[in-house]
Amino acid sequence: MTAQKSKRLYIIGAGFAGQSLANEITSKAVFGEVVAFLDDDPAKIGRRIDGVPVLGPIRDVAKLLRMNPADEAFITIPGASREYLKDLYGILKKAGFERIRILPGISQILDGDARLIQTRSIDPQDLLGRTPVAIKLRQSLAYLRGKRVLITGAGGSIGSELCRQLLSGGASRLFLFGHGENSIYQIDRELRLLQEEGVGEKAALVPVIGDLKDEVYMDYILGHLRADVVFHAAAYKHVPMMEENPVAAIENNVLGTENLINAARRHGVKRLVHITTDKAVEPVSVYGASKYLCERLVLDAAGKAGSGGEKETDFMVVRFGNVLGSRGSIVPLFQRQIEKGGPVTVTHPDMRRWFMTIPEACSLVLKAGGVGENGGLYLLDMGEPVRIRDLAEQLIRFYGFEPESEIKIEYTGLRPGERLDERLRAEDEEPRETGHSRILRLNRKSPLAVDIPALVDKLRPVCRFDPNRPEIYRDSGFLRDILREAIPSMRRPVETATAKVRRAAEPLMV
Repeated sequence: MTAQKSKRLYIIGAGFAGQSLANEITSKAVFGEVVAFLDDDPAKIGRRIDGVPVLGPIRDVAKLLRMNPADEAFITIPGASREYLKDLYGILKKAGFERIRILPGISQILDGDARLIQTRSIDPQDLLGRTPVAIKLRQSLAYLRGKRVLITGAGGSIGSELCRQLLSGGASRLFLFGHGENSIYQIDRELRLLQEEGVGEKAALVPVIGDLKDEVYMDYILGHLRADVVFHAAAYKHVPMMEENPVAAIENNVLGTENLINAARRHGVKRLVHITTDKAVEPVSVYGASKYLCERLVLDAAGKAGSGGEKETDFMVVRFGNVLGSRGSIVPLFQRQIEKGGPVTVTHPDMRRWFMTIPEACSLVLKAGGVGENGGLYLLDMGEPVRIRDLAEQLIRFYGFEPESEIKIEYTGLRPGERLDERLRAEDEEPRETGHSRILRLNRKSPLAVDIPALVDKLRPVCRFDPNRPEIYRDSGFLRDILREAIPSMRRPVETATAKVRRAAEPLMV
């Protein structure tokens, strides 16, 4: 314990969040000593808070500090812009801080409430993208108080952040549904630790291992759990991987979503919020096509809500672009490439994507889930698209290197299913304000030409064995033909070398 107590800790930001963190560190008396607050507010500089001096301005004071290896800085400024955080990070690094921790997005949303368990080492993603909009999360989640909430894909990047934020919603139960045992175990343990440290409210946590593709099981589990609200985040998401495994993409994403919709309507779910992607807009990839079909299935279900004697369910869709730092996304890949000395691989110098932080995307999804109406298709305001090349250069500089001269950037060409620019809405989708910051509603100008239920019925025997049509089972070529015929934007992807080798060795389509 002596080594721990020798640490000198500096709290950057003397507001409520900083004071809350300092009090917790002092009360536990095992993490080190808070020796000072650093702040730029003239009204706070020179004061003492619970005996701890407030020093500033930060830039001037940091130059005078003499660090030792045990010293740490905690950034606790909920309203800080990305530009200010970048500047602050540079100041603290120059001052000699080797370890800089930050309260992540969830803390910024919870009205300044802060716990030590929520802090983590600062990451490049904290400095990228735009400044998230401040959302009163407890107020936004009032519609979930006392409700039983199920999150599909709870172990994934989006699903797990939804779970963290839902801790503060006052739900009676959170059902953590997922196919992967390890990921569900990890989010379950994390949420329990957060609860132990006073984060959120005491919702009962129920981990559920299951598979959306299992129609009988989904009907059973929805009836057994009696969930009031479902957030549907589960999906296969990797574009090139799904180009290589198109049947799996349709089976999991489309038929799995269909199973969930049917079970939700049958067992009295009050509200189902489906999370979708910009790749569903005029899709060119199998993944994009699968999410396009999911959107239409959910919206089609909204038009039938309450029919056939079933209890009425409100169905809605929330669409957004890329999120920073999701598993398998470009930012973690760039980080690993930089850490091994490069090169950093970018598909095309002009490729652009919309980016949003995971906490901001999830807080807006939860907000939309409360204000959304049955049959609503909602689009999160993603700001301006970012060139992937610029993102790579920013990350290289974060690690203290110069692009090209120290860490090379290589251009590898578009992969199957990719395009230079994604679109947030189709030409016949008209955006309208909702009265809520960064949430738009999209209305179609013309009726959909595709009969979605009929299209799904055509795809079904490709994914599930039908003894009357055994020849098309797992036939990915036939599946692509169906998609291309129904969705004009679809095109046959260029085969990768890996795919050609696999097909030569094993003619069975996956």
